[in-house]
Amino acid sequence: MTTVGLTGGLASGKSFVGHALAGLGCFLVQADQLGHQVIEPGAEAYDAVMREFGTNDRRALASIVFADPQRLEKLNAIVHPAVRARTRAMLEKFAAENPSGIAVVEAAILIETGSYRNYDRLILAVCREDQQIERAMSRDHITREQALERMHRQMPLEEKMKYADYVIDTSQSKEHTLEQTRAVFDALSKPMPLKKGD
Repeated sequence: MTTVGLTGGLASGKSFVGHALAGLGCFLVQADQLGHQVIEPGAEAYDAVMREFGTNDRRALASIVFADPQRLEKLNAIVHPAVRARTRAMLEKFAAENPSGIAVVEAAILIETGSYRNYDRLILAVCREDQQIERAMSRDHITREQALERMHRQMPLEEKMKYADYVIDTSQSKEHTLEQTRAVFDALSKPMPLKKGD
C-alpha cells in the first residue's frame, strides 16, 4: 500500500483534491471528519472535551480556541490521539484488503505536527491568500479578520511547499485542478522510487 498525506492551508482546496483522488480510486481518510466524530456523545474524546470546554458544538469550540492558542493546543491534545488511532485502524484495514492500493489521509496540520513523515508521499493544495480568505468566509460563515487569524496560526503555504512531493494549484478552474490531480494520481500509481535517505 502507498500512503499519501494531503494537506494545505485554510480553505486551500485540499478537500476538493481529496474527493477527486477518491473518485480516481484512492481510499480517502479525512482527519477533519474524524475530529468531528470523536467529540460526539459516547465517542472517545467527548467526555474530555465537555470537561474542558463545556460544549462539543464545533462552532462554539472554534470561537473559543482560535482566539486562544493555549486553548487550541489543549483541544488538539484531546482530539488528535483519538483521530490518529481511528486513522491507523482504517489504514490497517485498507492495507489488509488492498495491499497495492493508494490511501490518502487529508489533514490540515500534517507538516506542523511532523506527522507528514509517516507517509510515503505528501501532496499540498495551494491557492492565493485572497482566495483562501474568500473561501473560508463563505464556507465557515466567518469574518475576514477571523479567517486571517486562523490562517496566521498555520505555516504559510510557501513554507509548506518545501515539504511537498506534489503541489496542486487550486486557484484556477475546477477542471484545471482535476487535471493536476489526475497527473498526481498517475504518478502515484507507478512503482514508487525510494525517497532520498530511504
